[in-house]
Amino acid sequence: MRITVDPTSGVPPFEQVREAVRAQVDAGELEPGFRLPPVRSLATELDLAANTVARAYKELEALCVVETRGRAGPFVAGSGVERSLREAASSYAAVVRTLGVDDAEALDAVRRALG
Repeated sequence: MRITVDPTSGVPPFEQVREAVRAQVDAGELEPGFRLPPVRSLATELDLAANTVARAYKELEALCVVETRGRAGPFVAGSGVERSLREAASSYAAVVRTLGVDDAEALDAVRRALG
């Protein structure tokens, strides 16, 4: 796993970490089941606060890119179908945000579409 954080970038460090992991998962470089480094280890390696890495991992978990297995830590989740589903959901969420639609309305729209 390779992650670099540019401290001079206008992009917050947690987003840089999140997107680096997500890009590697999407490219197939990190396979489902791959164990990610623990929060503290990665934070130390990248010279970041542990909360920064924890936030990146939390957002990756919300996107279903990683799953936390209790004390075993974070692992890459999913398969090709799940990856496609994540991408579709992320695209939908981005469109919903630009439209100014709140979460409840967006979820209702999905339920109606699936119904």
